[in-house]
Amino acid sequence: MRKNRIFWFVALVGLLGDRLTKYLIVRNFEAVGDTFPLWPDVFHLTYVVNTGAAFSFFRGGVNWLRWLSLAVSLGLMALAWFGSRMKLTEQLGYGFILAGALGNGIDRFLFGYVVDFLDFRLIKFPVFNLADVFINVGIIFLLIASFSPSFSKKKRR
Repeated sequence: MRKNRIFWFVALVGLLGDRLTKYLIVRNFEAVGDTFPLWPDVFHLTYVVNTGAAFSFFRGGVNWLRWLSLAVSLGLMALAWFGSRMKLTEQLGYGFILAGALGNGIDRFLFGYVVDFLDFRLIKFPVFNLADVFINVGIIFLLIASFSPSFSKKKRR
């Protein structure tokens, strides 16, 4: 765990943040569909459940999505544990993706759905959660990593 410490740290903190926010939503909203406007008609906290993937694609596909989340999570943990030391941007990218995959995967295994609550109404965006944000942030970091020159190329010049 020492060689990719940032990966493990980001994954753990992200997972804890995701689990905590979902717990607070479930505990503080009485029913699915309840909403609390933080900025009326722009941004609300709205308690919804999603049996599919992002944007409700594959609605009702929780059975195979739970196994996909588990496979991605185990694969990323194996990469960090057994693989070589990753660049900082790779550690951040994979760590955020692991946090998101675990966060939504835990929901799918425990409840059969994912708890979503971040509701941007100004642009009529589908309701989502922190795990979804982490997966997207992770993809951005991996894109940055893929376009960044490696340290070994710099040293040879």
